[in-house]
Amino acid sequence: MKVLLLGSEGQVGWELQRSLAPLGEVVALGRRRDDGLCGDLSRPDELIASVRCLMPDVIVNAAAYTAVDKAESEPELARAINAEAVRRLAVEAAVSRTWLLHYSTDYVFDGSGDRPWREDDATAPISVYGSTKLAGEEAIRASGCRHLILRTSWVYAARGGNFARTMLRLAAERDRLTVIDDQVGAPTGAELIADVSAHALRSALREPGLSGTYHLAAAGETSWHGYARFVIDEACALGLALKVTDIAPIPTTDYPTPARRPLNSRLDTSRLRERFGLALPDWQAGVRRMLREVLQ
Repeated sequence: MKVLLLGSEGQVGWELQRSLAPLGEVVALGRRRDDGLCGDLSRPDELIASVRCLMPDVIVNAAAYTAVDKAESEPELARAINAEAVRRLAVEAAVSRTWLLHYSTDYVFDGSGDRPWREDDATAPISVYGSTKLAGEEAIRASGCRHLILRTSWVYAARGGNFARTMLRLAAERDRLTVIDDQVGAPTGAELIADVSAHALRSALREPGLSGTYHLAAAGETSWHGYARFVIDEACALGLALKVTDIAPIPTTDYPTPARRPLNSRLDTSRLRERFGLALPDWQAGVRRMLREVLQ
């Protein structure tokens, strides 16, 4: 089996190169390769030509426009990558009877309430980013291709920048930090997303009826403030010397951004766990492991 992986340089894409390897040959494409193949979603004609050249059995799309705030001033580019290029991929997958695994986000919801979002809840994105990701989802479903859409949230990885590393850097420089405490979700590791993706894909290839949309996030919930406190407490326990003595909670209204963020990023993962026979670990376990990896 041949798996075409798009977005291989990103946090999730990097881990997917490892997790997908036992399924077969993985062709990992970034934006451009020396052999002329193209994985750049902003170049859809070259992208589709590369798909046709490679003739994969599965396309895994971990590429996206993810600059949430910048999307407010670049809506055309965000839509071209997150919606139009995804539509082209989905149509190509439908014609060639190729599976498509695609990643989406809790930003397709408006963030209201305090109940975890289910897959069939009404969508109502409140940002350009969320709107374009929803349009990509809808294009996949409309294409009729066999697919897995995995909505996730608050993604982090040991590789590259992330919220935890930012908090540790600031905590080493400042006595006091202010962190938002009215946005709630579950920090979810790229490693977990990649491992679950491989498991789900293997199951879906054997049982095509599993095609559909699923929520994937670590178990439990916290605020960004709670996340920051956990990271700093764990880092101190590992012997890291930090300057910070006060981590103050603030509301979202005290930290305005160009794009609105959902207050409720909780995702109900029951469907994923039940249909694929999975247990998702508490968010603290993954964050703790990541901190040990980057600090020791």
